[in-house]
Amino acid sequence: MNNILKNLFYIFLPSVIGFIVGITISPYINYNTLNKPPLSPPGILFPIIWSIIYILMGISYFLFKKKYNCDKRVSIIYYLQLFVNVLWSVIFFIWKLRFISIIWILLLDILVILLIFYFFKKNKISAYLNLIYLCWILFASYFTIGIYILN
Repeated sequence: MNNILKNLFYIFLPSVIGFIVGITISPYINYNTLNKPPLSPPGILFPIIWSIIYILMGISYFLFKKKYNCDKRVSIIYYLQLFVNVLWSVIFFIWKLRFISIIWILLLDILVILLIFYFFKKNKISAYLNLIYLCWILFASYFTIGIYILN
């Protein structure tokens, strides 16, 4: 039973955190009032995409931990990128520090690239499961810079 709970923790932790952050920032989101760069998705798309990404992120870490439980470096990068991910939403939506959010998301880009790199060395499926995440945050970097410039 303890092992099952631990596995569920790994799989669903990003989703739970994402849900809490989504509820916390929702009163502060002013997406519709912002001048947005070209290719900006409709606001309804964000919770759908993030839900998929968080599930894939959790599964990827679970698969990695199942085989390589002792790799502390990957665990540190994984939890650090999760923390940076969460804090970006606070910086961008609640505090509205748009320039700082650019720097913060570029840090997130680097951490996710590192995470995928280390996953790939030991568990390619874990790496592949994070490619959608990487594409989305690279797009979010463009979006964040565009919002900063246009507003």
